[in-house]
Amino acid sequence: MNIAVFGATGRVGSRLLVMLLNGGYNVRALTRSPEKAGTHPAMQVIQGNVLTDQDVQTTISGADIVVSALGTDKQNTLQRAFPVIIEAMIQENVQRIISTGTAGILNARQNPDAFRFETDESKRRSTTAARDHANAYELLRQSSLDWTIACPTYLPEGEATGEFRTAADVLPKDGKNITTGDTALFLYQLAAGEESFYRRRAGLAY
Repeated sequence: MNIAVFGATGRVGSRLLVMLLNGGYNVRALTRSPEKAGTHPAMQVIQGNVLTDQDVQTTISGADIVVSALGTDKQNTLQRAFPVIIEAMIQENVQRIISTGTAGILNARQNPDAFRFETDESKRRSTTAARDHANAYELLRQSSLDWTIACPTYLPEGEATGEFRTAADVLPKDGKNITTGDTALFLYQLAAGEESFYRRRAGLAY
């Protein structure tokens, strides 16, 4: 299977990259800093920008699945990047995309019509990152793609344990955190064919 990866050098993306390569997948990764991605016989690294149409289309060409582990940077990167990714997927006839989000864009348990970041269920003072993730979610929701957004809560560094909880569109009850390793593992499971969350957000926590 051929997988296109965006955000392959980030906290979650770098762990996912190792899992995909160890799992025998062929990976094409777009990054501004190729040296951070390393080398592997089954990986093609493309130097470029996720906001550039041609770079994104080259990365997606020939892929079976797209995985985005892109983060936010207070410049609305996701809101700007996802139209480019979605259009390239349509042009290349790629249907499946798996993305990382944040628990802030899950439904609030006490008010299902609101995002968590819009209520007191979220403890973060700044909503900038959550709003960018929410914009990406809306773009995917309005598309015809088969998408899943993995939405971890507080995300410390740590290895994968395989012992975590998931819930559709909400955060698992009383969930407090989940490591970068287990978040990457969940993305890997989705890429490997887990179908429980097609066109849904998946809340992740211990």
